Amino acid sequence: MTDEPRRRDLPERMLRLLGLLQTRRTWTAAELAQRLRVTERTVRRDIDRLRALDYAVTGTTGTSGGYRLAAGSSMPPLSLEDDEVVAVAVGLAMASRGSVSGIEDASLTALVKLEQIFPARLRPQLAAISRATSAAPGDYAAQVDPATLAVLAACCREHESVRFGYRDRTGRRSARRVEPHSLVILRGLWYLVAYDLDREDWRIFRIDRIDTPLRTHRPAERRDLPTADAVGFVMRSLAAASYRYTARLTVDLSAADVRAGIFGLIPGEIDDLGPGRCRIRLTAESPELVTQYIVLVAALGAEFVLDAPPDITDRLHRLGTRLGRTRSHD
Repeated sequence: MTDEPRRRDLPERMLRLLGLLQTRRTWTAAELAQRLRVTERTVRRDIDRLRALDYAVTGTTGTSGGYRLAAGSSMPPLSLEDDEVVAVAVGLAMASRGSVSGIEDASLTALVKLEQIFPARLRPQLAAISRATSAAPGDYAAQVDPATLAVLAACCREHESVRFGYRDRTGRRSARRVEPHSLVILRGLWYLVAYDLDREDWRIFRIDRIDTPLRTHRPAERRDLPTADAVGFVMRSLAAASYRYTARLTVDLSAADVRAGIFGLIPGEIDDLGPGRCRIRLTAESPELVTQYIVLVAALGAEFVLDAPPDITDRLHRLGTRLGRTRSHD
């Protein structure tokens, strides 16, 4: 390893350096030198060359110091591996029909630009994915603002607290100060998992109900989720919630058998009562939804006992009467 690598290696090395700076928040000169197989002196010179080309590479303080690619006035070239190119292309194709409002056209134009510079070896693979992949429009319960997503994602990444207005399911508004942890998509909805500083507890927030999130530039405390992961926390929070209509069923099936027999997530909790028996709590804002899930449980064919309010039992009786009058047509 020499201090002055060959000139013809310089463009490739600069792109590799730029690619490394894009993959991590901070690199030390020693780490970059090891990856690029050059000396730390060469790394410092290459950093100066990037700065001369208007890339915002900043130095960081600390015991060992380091370098960071900050936000600049223009997008730098990306250095992507083959599988990353495929992932970006598939993501853009799905985003053009997805749940983030206002980015459909931008996703398509970005995909067109990307396809123009695809390596020839990847074009057959990407064409096959494009032909074989489709997404049904309108499968998302609510669309979210991409600017809101961008702010929340940045705060999650930077471990920075954020403030925003929030509207709950009843329409009541409140001001929130939270330390964001993760963004989760579940049942066609985007959720923010965060620690609520005023309520001193973990919460989930539907992102389509968040207004004008503002970065505080204050560091968030590193906290452990009460569950193994963010998706599990959202699922547990939704299951534990109580809505206007609730029904309880005691079913002669295990909780695992019920979950395996019903497509999708059940709006409520399922608890095992022993071998081959469980209790299900169904809760929702509409009696129709609770009724639909009772029918799904009944369709599993096991005996069950139902405890539900008249709004739900009356619907079940009417449904049973209609089904009893149903005739099949040859």
